[in-house]
Amino acid sequence: MEQQKTNVDPTSLQMPEVLPILPLHGFVFFPGMGFPLQVASESSKQLIDDALLGDRMIGLVPSRREQSADDDTLTGDDLYTIGVVAYIHKLTKVEEGYYQVLVSGTKKLSIVEYISEQPYMKARVAEVPMDYSEDDKELEAMMLGIRSQFKKLVELVQLPEEMLATVNALTDPFHIGYLVTSQLNLKIVDEQNILEIVEVDKMLHRVALELGKRLETAEMSNKLQADIKKDIDGKQREFFLRQQLQAIRKELGEEDDEKVEIRELRERAEKKGLSDEARTAIDKELTRLERISPSSPEYSGSRNYIDWLLDLPWTDSTTDTLDLDKAEKDLDVDHYGLEKIKKRILEFLAVRKLKKDIHGPILCFAGPPGVGKTSLGQSIARTMGRKFVRIALGGMRDEAEIRGHRRTYIGALPGRIIQSLKKSGANNPVFLLDEIDKLGNDFRGDPASALLEVLDPEQNSTFTDHYLDIEFDLSKVMFIATANMLDTIPGPLRDRMEVVELPSYTEDEKTVIARRHLLGKQLEEHALTGDDLEISDEILREIIRSYTREAGVRNLERQLAALCRGVAAKKARGNFEKTVITKESLYDYFGPVRFFPEMKARTWGPGLATGLAWTPVGGAILFIETSKMKGKGGLTLTGKLGDVMKESATAALTYIRSHAEAMDIDEDVFEMIDLHVHVPEGATPKDGPSAGVAMVSSLVSVISGRTVRQDVAMTGEITLRGDVLPVGGIGEKVLAALRAGINELVLPVLNEKDVLEIPEEVREGVIFHYPHTIEEALDFVLEPKVDK
Repeated sequence: MEQQKTNVDPTSLQMPEVLPILPLHGFVFFPGMGFPLQVASESSKQLIDDALLGDRMIGLVPSRREQSADDDTLTGDDLYTIGVVAYIHKLTKVEEGYYQVLVSGTKKLSIVEYISEQPYMKARVAEVPMDYSEDDKELEAMMLGIRSQFKKLVELVQLPEEMLATVNALTDPFHIGYLVTSQLNLKIVDEQNILEIVEVDKMLHRVALELGKRLETAEMSNKLQADIKKDIDGKQREFFLRQQLQAIRKELGEEDDEKVEIRELRERAEKKGLSDEARTAIDKELTRLERISPSSPEYSGSRNYIDWLLDLPWTDSTTDTLDLDKAEKDLDVDHYGLEKIKKRILEFLAVRKLKKDIHGPILCFAGPPGVGKTSLGQSIARTMGRKFVRIALGGMRDEAEIRGHRRTYIGALPGRIIQSLKKSGANNPVFLLDEIDKLGNDFRGDPASALLEVLDPEQNSTFTDHYLDIEFDLSKVMFIATANMLDTIPGPLRDRMEVVELPSYTEDEKTVIARRHLLGKQLEEHALTGDDLEISDEILREIIRSYTREAGVRNLERQLAALCRGVAAKKARGNFEKTVITKESLYDYFGPVRFFPEMKARTWGPGLATGLAWTPVGGAILFIETSKMKGKGGLTLTGKLGDVMKESATAALTYIRSHAEAMDIDEDVFEMIDLHVHVPEGATPKDGPSAGVAMVSSLVSVISGRTVRQDVAMTGEITLRGDVLPVGGIGEKVLAALRAGINELVLPVLNEKDVLEIPEEVREGVIFHYPHTIEEALDFVLEPKVDK
């Protein structure tokens, strides 16, 4: 769509007293110029539409902002005070949504005052005179000189010949000066200064000065290009820009940056404490760097390699703090409980104090989530006065993440071990390898295998990263790994680590941790103090017992955060009274009780037994349900059981059938019934041999009619000969039983040593039975037979 008006001489039109003002971005419009403008903002398009309905005259004023901005956001202060009166000849509406407007500049204007800024800017304007004398000989001489200089510029920079013809045809000195200015690629500020000059002689003098500078620059550029062309041949053309820069430096008498850079690298290498192998590699690489052109891709790769070698802490170490009393105090402040872990750390510090050059141990903290494995590593670093570095290994599948990429690859980098050492700035940090049990592997290699050298105190003194290709001593690093479960860690890797198991926290420990650490932290994070919230230990225990069920304290911290949020909301509404938390008020903050003792949710009777299970997030109790029905001796197993657990059920039934007479069970009954064993919850996968004793108890109970004791929980693997074998996770299982309200446990006799490691306050009041055989276990767990 186009709108056009013809047969109008814009220069003959009288300039109105008030004009709409269209801001210009990035250029200056001069009188005598004709130019198509693109208008995109809604306010500017409305300005054009209104002007077309009137006298078609608008004001064009440049913006002071360096970057382009939306016209709707500009004010009068953002524009210069001198602009150009323009006449709209033609309007084209483009499909993309903007206007293309052909305008021509007629006169200069001066902004007197802005009378409105919405929907677009309007201003009261005054004409700036462009008067000159046609008989002024000095003026003619200046125009002649400008034409002559402009002709040279056209030839040097290859401007269109039509431009020179236009300048020669013009007679108005203002128009000549403005046209030449528009071809000099000046900054907007300089062009605006020329536009604002009123006297024609001063304006032409300034144009001649800028034209001379531009001509001098063009001549120097052509001379440099001519000198360079004499020295290059066909094979050297790809280095044209570099040689041009060298020619410029030669003219200025400056030294090449590359030579300065290599000299500085050599000085850094002299001052840096390096191994002999590293110093040899740097000297070789610097010699090679001097022969490579800086424009070559190999230059940046070689430079990066040297930087890595110089940034690594080859001999930089931190001094260990070996005050055992202070270390013990710091560990007690940071963590409650974990006595076994603290003892192991203090033993390490004691040996380090007596023997300085001992290799760092490789500890593996294994335990459920939220018991403080990662934060314990931070405490060790702080206690020893070492740097702390953490690498998350969960989901890592690429061996190069550990050993790095070889330098032949584009974008190669060292592995995470070397990167973290550079970041720490010391060669003896405490290095935490988090979630080592969650390493993966695929076609890119096996990161667990790459860690074998890193975690071997006898080998890691000569660790070699693929990128560095130089041995780096890791023997001073104290490596600590964390894991939730040990089964998924490859055997050779697990063999290199000293496993220290972190047990689940007891209810008493959680209460103390909440009081000492968690509650104060949450009060501070929610802008509260002890005067805003009062909570007793009894209420803390109720929160632990009824609203959390975990081995660690993460969910407990979340519940305390929810409690603090509720109190903070009251305080923000103007209620500054202290909030006292009661058992009844917990519902207002947390809702209904989330966890009930499992025993209360069960209808007891023959066929139901309570087992104990271990999970990566702590212990749990496991109910084994068995029903019998008329049939032909079939066995059905449900509850999403794994192969090992299914085999335990089959072995249990085989043992019962082979010892039926000793158990006072009619052998013929097995040919007349089918048995169905179910382990709730059905959606949760279960596996392992530790439910063998519970399986036997449940099957014997339903077949014989003798009820399994409700106040007893059991665990242990069984054999066909009737032996009860030891199982793992005893500490977690005992805590799970106590949470469920069960104080009498049946454990394999070989697990008695594991019970002794459980804190005495946990074992107090718990009755432990240690049967050697299934027969002894059944004597503990089955009620006497009742005659109907």
